[in-house]
Amino acid sequence: MKKLPLHILLSLVFLLFCNYLHSQTNHSHDERIKTKGYAGMDAKSDLVPYEFERRAVGNNDILIDILYSGICHSDIHTVKGDWGDTPYPCVPGHEIVGRVTKVGKNVHKFKVGDIAGVGCMVNSCGECEYCKAGEEQFCTKGATFTYGSSEDEGYTKGGYSTNIVVKESFAITVPDNVPLDKVAPLLCAGVTTYSPLRYNHVKKGDKVAVAGFGGLGHMAVQYAISMGAEVTVFDITDDKRQAALDMGAVKYVNTKNEGEMNGLNNSFNLLISTIPFAFKVEPYLAMLKVDGTMVLLGVPPIDQTPTLSTYALWNRRKIYHSLIGGIRETQEMLDYSVKNNIYPKVEVIPIQKINEAYKNVLDGKVQFRYVIDMASLK
Repeated sequence: MKKLPLHILLSLVFLLFCNYLHSQTNHSHDERIKTKGYAGMDAKSDLVPYEFERRAVGNNDILIDILYSGICHSDIHTVKGDWGDTPYPCVPGHEIVGRVTKVGKNVHKFKVGDIAGVGCMVNSCGECEYCKAGEEQFCTKGATFTYGSSEDEGYTKGGYSTNIVVKESFAITVPDNVPLDKVAPLLCAGVTTYSPLRYNHVKKGDKVAVAGFGGLGHMAVQYAISMGAEVTVFDITDDKRQAALDMGAVKYVNTKNEGEMNGLNNSFNLLISTIPFAFKVEPYLAMLKVDGTMVLLGVPPIDQTPTLSTYALWNRRKIYHSLIGGIRETQEMLDYSVKNNIYPKVEVIPIQKINEAYKNVLDGKVQFRYVIDMASLK
């Protein structure tokens, strides 16, 4: 048999190699996932129906058919451009729970039919000290958030949609015998409030204050009480007083009633603020005991950022901001919530009422968390 010239042989080898790479790719156009969702197209308009494509399911990915997606105040801030430039179209939603419908060949944690959750992050570098410590939210290269983060194919798109493709390592395992509509908000509101309570080692006998009794606040109250704390709730209306007391708070304070604010200085070991707009920080700091800590969870628009007098930090009082939780802690929070029967109070709505829901959140007319039934979009 006649030998092939070397240059022809090399060309054949190259073609075979290219065919192999093509066969191994996880992102061929034909395998991309068609998706329906709702998106903000600019900062001022209502959210509207929007169709797009997800990436193909890679070897380490799972495809989730979304069942429920919670509405977080962060979604509204982002869509409205309150925190800076937002890449549009913006599909919000980072409180996601659904059923796994496809898994990559390297996936071991999930199988088709399992329930999975997705929170605020879908990727990180995996190599920095914080990622290795299970605190991907502090990734030094910047975590990839569930929507609005730059990725290879543009910007991530969130849970106001029919499905999502996510790395197995960033998905949360969820039992199938729990109320899934109530599980969805745990993926943000749950871990955001659970994390600082755990970090501060809240225990029986501690006196904890929660400022703002909304979507985040009512979760903080439940977790703190379950850990043994005596909880006082602060809000700007009497409408939520009975709900807070029924939940187990020892006291409810309407901050607009000056008489109720008197006599509270040097009272608390820990104060969790979920207030999403500008407010006076100093009166709350004054309520802390020596070595007390105030944790800021609510993030107001940039033009409403609170200021602080350093004199308010006397008596070794501390203040810091806490950012959600890592994947490991999110799973811990979910397991803890299920074990202790801690869930948000929710109102389930169809996606077609999303803009009305946004308005109600901004007007303070919701108690406590809207959750979208994504079946309404299919």
